Amino acid sequence: MRKITVTAAVLGLTALGLAAPAAAQAAQHPVAGPGCADKWGVPDGRLYAWDEQDCAGTPLPVPYSGDWGPAADNRASSVMNRAYAGAFGHVAFYDKSNYIGANVCLAPGERYADVLTDDRFSDGTVVNDAISGHRWVNGNACGAFLT
Repeated sequence: MRKITVTAAVLGLTALGLAAPAAAQAAQHPVAGPGCADKWGVPDGRLYAWDEQDCAGTPLPVPYSGDWGPAADNRASSVMNRAYAGAFGHVAFYDKSNYIGANVCLAPGERYADVLTDDRFSDGTVVNDAISGHRWVNGNACGAFLT
C-alpha cells in the first residue's frame, strides 16, 4: 500500500512539474480564444473593432468608412470584416488619417484578426493600437495583409 501511495505522489509531482512550465509559456504567448468566432455572423457590410484581443473588451465606434476619430483612434487590438462578397470587400486600415501613411488589409475570407500584436503595416510598424482609419478597397489596392 505504501508503494502505491509513494508512486501516486511521484506521479502527481511529475505532472505538476510538467504543467507549470506550460502555464508559464501560455502566459508569455497568449493564444486567442473563441471570442471572435463566437461574434462572427452573417455578412452585413460593416467593419467591427475592439480594444482587446479576440474581439473582447469595448466595441469601438468605427464609421462605415473614414477616419476613426478620438473614441477609436489608435485603440484597436482586434478587428472583424463582415463585408458582402464582391468588389470592395477588402478593408484597408491606415496608420494616419485621410487614408495616408502605411496600410494593411483584411480580406473578406479572413473574417477577423483576433490578435493585432503580430501584424504589421506595409512599412513594418505594428498594427496593434495604431489604426487611425479604414476604407473599403479591391484586394489589388493592398500593400500587406492581416493574418
